[in-house]
Amino acid sequence: MSVSIQGAFPARRMRRTRNHDFSRRLIAENTLSASDLIYPVFVLMGKNRRESVESMPGVERLSIDLLLYEAEALAELGIPAIALFPVVAQDVKTSCASESFNPEGLIQRAVRLLKEHVPQMGVITDVALDPYTISGQDGLTNEEGYVLNDETTEVLVKQALSHAEAGVDIIAPSDMMDGRIGAIRAALEDAGYINTQIMAYSAKYASCYYGPFRDAVGSSGNLKGGNKKNYQMDPANSDEALHEVAMDVHEGADMVMVKPGMPYLDVVQRVKTELKVPTFAYQVSGEYAMHKVAFENGWLKERETVMESLLCFKRAGADGILTYFAKDVAQWLSEDNAKSDTSAES
Repeated sequence: MSVSIQGAFPARRMRRTRNHDFSRRLIAENTLSASDLIYPVFVLMGKNRRESVESMPGVERLSIDLLLYEAEALAELGIPAIALFPVVAQDVKTSCASESFNPEGLIQRAVRLLKEHVPQMGVITDVALDPYTISGQDGLTNEEGYVLNDETTEVLVKQALSHAEAGVDIIAPSDMMDGRIGAIRAALEDAGYINTQIMAYSAKYASCYYGPFRDAVGSSGNLKGGNKKNYQMDPANSDEALHEVAMDVHEGADMVMVKPGMPYLDVVQRVKTELKVPTFAYQVSGEYAMHKVAFENGWLKERETVMESLLCFKRAGADGILTYFAKDVAQWLSEDNAKSDTSAES
């Protein structure tokens, strides 16, 4: 039950508590820390390879050996988890996406080495077929190009099991097939992976904001101007998102994802307040690219704008945020903490 607070100017001056930094900090309703961040990383085949993503300034694709160094640096900054996305060669992409569940595949090897060398870092893997299909779609397709639900789910289960066998901490199905969370959860239980978590991309919208990501993983050329509207969600809908989330949680998801982020913070808020489940959001590649262009042109201040944008995720109810700014933000927060410690000592 809400309570109406009665008060009139000048007895009640709302600006009073905004007058000083200390009081603004004391009454802040939300805060941002490195523990709120998940860093997405694009993983390359080969060794000692580093490639810039043209449409995502400052973001690089990394081979596994370089990824290990990156993970160590992220762990030192207090970032709790990274999310891996594969960049595989065109010649291993097929109509059946069999490379997705290859036990010696790129992601499977990356997981094993990460858990060996940086065991404190949580590892999240994407479960979807778009990096592995010649169509660029997230699933298997029929002759008309329609993405097949049940047949795709069978492959997703194999992919998820191969990641679990490699030692992944969290499996994140982002494909939006109906029933895949239940199928994956059942397979994990049967195989003895009872503590492998599932972060379901439950409310993933058919958005235009994914363009730079598809460039980064090399699926845009395979997609050839196609779209994913017959399985990803309609941007017009939010009630539908609640049904999707409720179904995934019922089927065994431990946490859920809303994607994209800033244009869909209303969905984040509804999921968190109405269903009260662990809720994550993805500040996607298009959001990142727009920010970076504005920063490079001097239209916006980088640090202040990024921090404000991520604080808005927290205010909306997000428990954690996948963002390409995660490393920068953790570094800024570390610098702020160091300044505070120095000030306290003096």
